[in-house]
Amino acid sequence: MAYLTIFTAPKPLTNPHIAMIQRNAIRSWKALGDEVDVILIGQEEGLSEAARDLGVRYFPNVRRNAYGTPLVSSMFDLARQASTSPLLACVNADILLMPDLFLGLRAIHRKESKFLMIGQRWDLDVRELLEFSDGWSERLRYRTHTQGRLHRASGSDYFVFPRECYTSIPDFAIGRAGWDNWMIYEGRQRGWRVVDASLDVMVIHQNHDYSHLPGGQPHYRLPETTDNVRLMLSPRCVFELPDASHRLENGVLKRQRWHWRRFWREVEIFPLVRLKSPLLAELMYAFFHPYKAYAEYRARSKRNP
Repeated sequence: MAYLTIFTAPKPLTNPHIAMIQRNAIRSWKALGDEVDVILIGQEEGLSEAARDLGVRYFPNVRRNAYGTPLVSSMFDLARQASTSPLLACVNADILLMPDLFLGLRAIHRKESKFLMIGQRWDLDVRELLEFSDGWSERLRYRTHTQGRLHRASGSDYFVFPRECYTSIPDFAIGRAGWDNWMIYEGRQRGWRVVDASLDVMVIHQNHDYSHLPGGQPHYRLPETTDNVRLMLSPRCVFELPDASHRLENGVLKRQRWHWRRFWREVEIFPLVRLKSPLLAELMYAFFHPYKAYAEYRARSKRNP
């Protein structure tokens, strides 16, 4: 039985570069060994052929929104139903994973029964099919440190959790902004350990353009991102990596370090995380960010005169 099931909804494989980096990513997951099961979800062009070529499982019948984008809720349901592994991982299809993922994951799983493992990514230009022969992870790590760049700590490109977690998810559109931030919020408000594994686990994002999206626009500018935010309990549910409750450092699970900025952030999110009160969350946001709150109020007033 697999220890971890990795599932994803790849982009269409019509763009040669995007097709190549997605094949690289999936091959890196398979290179982690027999304890990993890989599932591809969706009906994008070229996906069934890629699943066959790569020797992974394929499920086309995912629910979609009005724009034809797969729904995160349906993806999670499909992966849970199709697997028996104790742990699941939703990973963006352009992300390279390495063996240190398992080292970090086992360190957390030994201590916790309910958790979310997330982390900061590295960005790297990749223009060729990668080799996954002996020593591949060491070569890739060196290349990333010398040629790559650490992405800012915002959302996350991978989410690892026990199969008992995240059984009820709003109908977010995959690949659009917001849903990854909600995952961090949901873990915090459920009282699970939300673990930032960035110090111990390297994940690599292969850079690409946005030609696969409508109008070639970044995902955060699309109306589906606005829809994702509307599906949240509150716009204040947009949590980021610094909002993780714990960190993984040298294989040891630790609480996040306290400093003045973290203290005030915990005060700000207390109404959401502990009291489950959107109204108090809005008031607290206005107290801490009066100019931003006023700008949002003005923008809403213009949209709804």
